[in-house]
Amino acid sequence: MSASSKSSTKSPYIFDVDEAGFEQQVLVASESVIMLVDFWADWCSPCLSLAPALEKVINEYDGAVRLAKVEADDNMKLAGHYRLRGFPTVIMFDRREEKGRFGGSRAVHWIRDWIDEHAGDSLRE
Repeated sequence: MSASSKSSTKSPYIFDVDEAGFEQQVLVASESVIMLVDFWADWCSPCLSLAPALEKVINEYDGAVRLAKVEADDNMKLAGHYRLRGFPTVIMFDRREEKGRFGGSRAVHWIRDWIDEHAGDSLRE
């Protein structure tokens, strides 16, 4: 069973992406909406504990922020390109630029504050 089938991602704002779709689904999309990318792995306990908190926060933003989930083991070129040092790593993209990143599992309120701090005025447009 794949890890994505175990997740409860029923939100239209959360989707899986791989290297082939990254440019279009993340970078191009970030021109019109804040994109978070969650680099995770099935064997990573902090990744699995972060997922529900990310899902809750993304749903609260009701489409103003979207989440692309990248399974790191299957997309090592992307992980290498962004020089990831561990998992989970979450990177925010706005207008094709990296605006911030964090690693490890975090609480819902921390993620919400981090998004508000790093997205800046882009959330209010």
